Amino acid sequence: MSSERQGLLLVVSSPSGAGKTTLCTRLLADHPRLVLSISATTRAPRPGEVDRREYQFLDRAAFDAMVADDAFLEWADVHEYRYGTPREAVAAVLADGKDVLFDIDWQGAAAIAAAAPAETVRVFVLPPTMADLARRLHDRAQDDEDVIRRRLARAYGEIAHWSEYDYVIVNDDLERAYAELAAIYRVERLRRARNSWLGGFVERLLAETL
Repeated sequence: MSSERQGLLLVVSSPSGAGKTTLCTRLLADHPRLVLSISATTRAPRPGEVDRREYQFLDRAAFDAMVADDAFLEWADVHEYRYGTPREAVAAVLADGKDVLFDIDWQGAAAIAAAAPAETVRVFVLPPTMADLARRLHDRAQDDEDVIRRRLARAYGEIAHWSEYDYVIVNDDLERAYAELAAIYRVERLRRARNSWLGGFVERLLAETL
């Protein structure tokens, strides 16, 4: 049986601290045909981050040169830094018959959906409460207090875009939230329009005689 199918662009967004990176990491581990899009960014690496694993770390001049060359599928200013999705890398994954996962903000999600509406599926992850979001940001101990305050202030504006997404998950229980995300990915892979091999399969099926 042929496995020809149209690649899927799965976009997952949330305010910082709502759990999207944890969910996406697990989804990638469980689904080998899903490949993480490595965003480029002008921010410095955090402890333990490796260039071209978590992000492609660029200085501002190199990033702006890629913008000028139209080398990004989307890019935006987020939290005082620039982030972008290299166009060529996404095309290569789709050409290999795989799907692409995007762990990006609402601005990037909107740009990708506008560029490839038929291929894009958007999922927004919400925290159960704003107090819980603040606790998670403090518990992960990756940012100083000033950065945490800015992230919390920005979260209200990010959450306001929830209705632009195809699916919304409230991450009040990690296991349930992950089960919902995995179910969304699996069912979207099964959509008839994304499985071009079905037409030929049905023709052969109907040509069979008993």
